[in-house]
Formats: sequence, C-alpha cells, structure tokens
Amino acid sequence: MEDKVSNDPVVAIVGVTGAVGAEFIATMDKRGFRVGRLKALASARSAGKTVSFRGKDVVIEELTERAFEGVDIALFSAGGSISRKFAPIAVKAGAVVVDNSSAFRMDPNVPLVIPEINASRIRDHKGIIANPNCAAITALVPLWPIHQQNRIKRVIISTYQAASGAGAAAMDELVESTRASLNGQVYTPRVMPHPYAFNLFNHNTAVDPDTGYNDEETKVIKETRKIFEDDTIAVGVTCVRVPVLRAHCEAITFECEKPISEDQVRAIMAQAPGVKVVDDRARNYFPMPIDASGQDDVLVGRIRKDLSDASGHSISMFVAADQLLKGAALNAVQIAELLPQRVMA
Repeated sequence: MEDKVSNDPVVAIVGVTGAVGAEFIATMDKRGFRVGRLKALASARSAGKTVSFRGKDVVIEELTERAFEGVDIALFSAGGSISRKFAPIAVKAGAVVVDNSSAFRMDPNVPLVIPEINASRIRDHKGIIANPNCAAITALVPLWPIHQQNRIKRVIISTYQAASGAGAAAMDELVESTRASLNGQVYTPRVMPHPYAFNLFNHNTAVDPDTGYNDEETKVIKETRKIFEDDTIAVGVTCVRVPVLRAHCEAITFECEKPISEDQVRAIMAQAPGVKVVDDRARNYFPMPIDASGQDDVLVGRIRKDLSDASGHSISMFVAADQLLKGAALNAVQIAELLPQRVMA
C-alpha cells in the first residue's frame, strides 16, 4: 500500500468488511475526518479484496500482529475476542484504539465514552477507549441532559432492537427469512436462535440462570452506571430483538429526584446535543426506525407523564436511533475526532 501522503493520522479499521466497518468508512467520509492513509483490516479470507474510500480502492490486508505498524488510530469492530487479542498489540505499536466491542467497557482503566456526555474522559485513556453498547447509547444520549438538571433516580427501559445490532449476517437472515416466509417456504435460522421473519424474541445473548437477565440487559445496567458515574441509579431493562432491519427503538420511563413536567422535558430535549424531537400527537407521528435509519441524531418522542407515578416525578418517552451510526460507528468517529492533537497532527 502507498506511503502516508500527509501529516494526517494513519487510520486502521479492524473488521472493515462488517456492517459497522462499512459505516466507519462512510461516516469518516461524511464528516470530513482527516485521514493520511487508511488501512483496511479483516480476516485472511477477505485479504486482497478492496473497499472504496474517497474515490480510491483500498486493498484489504489480513489482520496480523504486525498490521498496526505506523498506525495512529485504530477503530475496532470485529468482536470481543479479536479486540482482546489485537487491541493491546495495536496500542503497543503506538496506536490509540477506539473499540466497539464489550471487551474493555467495564475495565476501570478504560474510558467508556459518549462524547455528548463524558468527552472529558477521553484524556484519561491509556491507549484504549471503549464505545458503549448500542442500546445504552440510544437511551443515555437523551437521558443525560435531564439527569444534569434533575437527577434521575430510576429508569426502566424496554428495547426493540434491530437486526443491525447483530451484524450484516443477521440483516441478511432477516431479509432472506422474510422472503422465504412470504413465498411459503421453510427457512432454517443460521444466525439467530429463533425464526426472525414476523417474530420477536428475547435478545440473542446468553441468559444468566440466576438473575434471568440476558447479557445485553446486564451491559446496559452496568454501562449506565459507569457513564453517569453513579452506582446508585436504579436501572431495569428488557432487551428484545425485533424484525426491523436497521435502527433500535426503546421505551423509557424515568423517575427524577424532583417533580418534572412534560414541558420541561421537551425544553431540555430541544436543546440537547445529538437529539431530535419527533413528538406530534395530532398526526400520531413519533420516532420510528424507518426515520432513524441513516440519521445521526437520537429521535425522541411520546413524551408524557408516567400515570403510574402520582408524585409527578416520572416521565415516559420513546426513542429511536441508528444502531450502526450513533450506536456504533458515528460514536466511535466522534471519539476519534476528539483525540489529543498530538495524535491528529
């Protein structure tokens, strides 16, 4: 591959052939992210193929222990086992890693960052910065500005998670199984544990036999407390996989320390970074995955009193966000944009 052509950083994408890998490329291009040279890294079976970046073909290289020589920033989205093995190697080679897996999120020495919330934590990194879980990002971007003004004591979240959260293969399975179902054909799931077309089921992560919570739910609980830096916040969550191709939705009810009104929440949301209010009762028009897909913002609507709480401390709302963008690639690129200038120089 050609030598570095500018003083801008050499950026490596690990997992470039996956759904998030493709969004890394598109997001950097859309945002004009400075790249002196792009290294496209994937498994041996993809080596030699090409991806397009800013009008040029970039040859995919095999991910090896020597792949990070000269790399300044490495964006990882290839699963936890790959991150655990190769992220420390990338750091040792001199790169700053922004990791989209769960491998390092709860490591006390690794910042877990949503730039709209805790960008200042980026400077605490020791080579690795973790991208939070997509369901956590979707909820916390709108909840944080409320929490700043009126501390949230308790939050209950029910997710409606799209195929995109499980990667390109799951998205393909949803399309293929839906087509088969419409044609009256039998389709045997290969990626998901249950039939996906016209169905929904408990999130496809392992269920803890003692607590009954699946791994996705546990991530949201723990990551909320870490990002908010509040171990006392009570979090209840139910994560469900739904037959939507792209963009997650969540029903959220939160309880604040002081009374809070719908109008107060709408006013806060109207000024919140990374949020777009979609809350039209007259037209029955609220956040939908079809509208969130391809959008950078978290869509927020259905803002209303929680009628089960007579104290007036609780609000319910509904949100939608593109899992591949704000839930993954966009958040990671935003982190990379905020890295110290010595990395970007």
